Amino acid sequence: MLHPRFKPQEALVCAMVLMAAADRQMSDAELGMMSRLVQELPVFSDFHPSEIGNVTETCLSLLEQTDGLDAACTIIRDALPPRLRETAYLLACEVGAADGDLTQEELQFLQDFRIGLDIDRLIAGAIERAARARYQVI
Repeated sequence: MLHPRFKPQEALVCAMVLMAAADRQMSDAELGMMSRLVQELPVFSDFHPSEIGNVTETCLSLLEQTDGLDAACTIIRDALPPRLRETAYLLACEVGAADGDLTQEELQFLQDFRIGLDIDRLIAGAIERAARARYQVI
């Protein structure tokens, strides 16, 4: 099957979708987080939120293929300039943290995603910790 080519903003949305789908269920908290991030972050300033649905469908169809996660990571990496790869990882972490503790599937996805995007382990750890700290409750 031919793989899609994403624009950088679509690749960032795909990163969030992959994280939300990692445990086979997209929670309302994860979907809400994705929507807020697209509406609020400067990197999405000229991206219309209505495009989220199309990107989501494309990402989910990739996951149905053999080696779909690897293909999705490659598509994301190829669509992003190196300076936005950490942003993709951060967005995935933000979505994962939105609904509380990460499941084993989500943790495995983050590890695979970090490797796929070639993000240094220490940088990834700092990003993960920052996302976790933002969503602590009393």
